[in-house]
Amino acid sequence: MPPPVRRKLFAASLSLLALALVLTPTALAGNGGVGPPASTPNAERIQTLYWIVLAITGVIFVLVEGALIMFIVKYRNRGRAREQEGPQIRGHTRLELIWTGIPVVILAFVIGYVFYALPGIKDVPAAGAAGPKITIQVSGRQFYWLYRYPNGAVTVNELRLPVSQPVELVITAPADDVAHSWWVPAMAGKMDAIPGKVNYLSFETPSKPGLFKGQCAEFCGIQHALMLAQVRVVPVQAYETWVAAQLRAGVDLGRQTFEGACAPCHGLNGEGLIGPPLRGSAAAADPARVRELVTQGLRAMPPVGETWGDHQLNALAQYVKTQIAAGGAPSGG
Repeated sequence: MPPPVRRKLFAASLSLLALALVLTPTALAGNGGVGPPASTPNAERIQTLYWIVLAITGVIFVLVEGALIMFIVKYRNRGRAREQEGPQIRGHTRLELIWTGIPVVILAFVIGYVFYALPGIKDVPAAGAAGPKITIQVSGRQFYWLYRYPNGAVTVNELRLPVSQPVELVITAPADDVAHSWWVPAMAGKMDAIPGKVNYLSFETPSKPGLFKGQCAEFCGIQHALMLAQVRVVPVQAYETWVAAQLRAGVDLGRQTFEGACAPCHGLNGEGLIGPPLRGSAAAADPARVRELVTQGLRAMPPVGETWGDHQLNALAQYVKTQIAAGGAPSGG
């Protein structure tokens, strides 16, 4: 076999080997590592659509690459002079009609299935086994998620929901913030949190309790990687007890608020990061001063808490005073 042909075959084989090496780690990861996780009916339809498209494109990839290698071998130089033109292959009308018609049929099938699956992905379920729909207000901020429940309770970064319940998230961002994107793959698709605009995301919660993790999917600034999101699904009675008690929660809400709104800049233990350290700070030990700083801002620090209620402000101020300024270790949640 002439050297140019061997080089082409070697390059094709190397490309296929590189692709295999790239896909192997993901194939060995959890959930197969290739497909998106699915713990809700909405996410299951996204997953099914993903596998259908992957199967179709995978078959096409194998056929095209196989044909490419076959033609490289079959129509190789065979010692012909470089300036000499090779044998010409004339048109084949039937073959051209076939390879034009098949992609049209494939695309029509994919489009048809997308329209069939779309209502199950995006529509609000009417009711679940646990009761009527729950509406949660979601606000994306640098660099945390703020959740407000129907009874006025607030959590930061972790959304808690009951099993088998239809949920609608009302997602936005403050006018002076940037765009974010709420994404917990096992729940549903991602939805942008855009300043001044309200978006909606609906899904039915999983039928079994669990913790489902996600991430802001829109680059939103220097600490974007720390803007995590998670959904904790619990039994119905446990949720009702928790959401009522959350109105009285102090330390836990203060910890959540600090970890979500303050720690990305000041460090998880107040040791300082891109912002100044809070450990041992006289200002951090003064609840009134903490409230003033988070509601009004100071120099490079924006007023991150200007829309928070008194309950959340007080919870944060007490947490910072007792756990951060005093040098204590933050309690886990």
